[in-house]
Amino acid sequence: MKDIPRFSRRRLIGSFAVTGAAAMLLPRIALPQQRAILTRPIPSSKEAIPVVGLGSWITFNVGDDPVARDACMEVMRAFFEDGGRLIDSSPMYGSSQKVIGYGLAKLKQPPSLFSAEKVWISSGSRGPGQIETSRRYWGVPRFDLLQVHNLLSWEDHLKTLFAMKAAGQVRYVGITTSEGRRHRDIEQIMRTQPLDFVQVTYNILDREVEERILPLARDRGIAVIVNRPFREGELTKKLQRHPLPNWAAEIDCTSWAQTILKFIVTHPAVTCAIPATTRVDHVRENLAAARGRLPDAAMRARMVAHVEKL
Repeated sequence: MKDIPRFSRRRLIGSFAVTGAAAMLLPRIALPQQRAILTRPIPSSKEAIPVVGLGSWITFNVGDDPVARDACMEVMRAFFEDGGRLIDSSPMYGSSQKVIGYGLAKLKQPPSLFSAEKVWISSGSRGPGQIETSRRYWGVPRFDLLQVHNLLSWEDHLKTLFAMKAAGQVRYVGITTSEGRRHRDIEQIMRTQPLDFVQVTYNILDREVEERILPLARDRGIAVIVNRPFREGELTKKLQRHPLPNWAAEIDCTSWAQTILKFIVTHPAVTCAIPATTRVDHVRENLAAARGRLPDAAMRARMVAHVEKL
């Protein structure tokens, strides 16, 4: 497993300070005036969740720095204010779990939260202990969703998670992978286990899961969470060197980030995408992708053709 990337403290705090100050100057639209946020039902329960969530990989791994923690809390505040629900984390993500717990406590435990956590440990017998530690970090009574992270010891952990679900200690169970790894294993587990969720990488350039995994998810009634929608920022940085095409206005997109997200969440098998960010303006921009006009199949094909030429 590769090491967790680290940002320098100066780089992180500088980003937080600038964007936090800018966010305070942005006008806030009252929620009743906003267009309804797009939601998708979780197939196993029909519970609806917004199609844009919030990831915490790298961005919330800020340790004990009080300025950075408060900046993450402001990202969470904006996320909930604009209609977001699902926040995703993992024991793999450094201090992210503790930072999420800090933010939730400061925000008085928003009732709309959909908590998505993972178990990530090689020992199956130590899974329950890790899950309990994660729960304490978040400060929630139970998780909505627990996932086996990157299929590590998945056989043992799924037994634990299904037992927890039967006992009412978690609402949903899933598995995850990222960057196109172990898709054959993912497919086999989807076919043989009663999963509620699967989490995979998908975006306008990384579309391998369109061939088998996304259709299988629809057939099996499994919700899909999409990670790395922006390739950890690499994709948006590349596209920002090019002007936003005129047709973006036809689907109410004002940025490349919104264009990418609208492509992702309009695949009929996708339930929620989880971009991560350190910035209040970016989390609001991302959630705006869950509103307004959406691309149809013809527009999605046009989007792919355009981006592949850049």
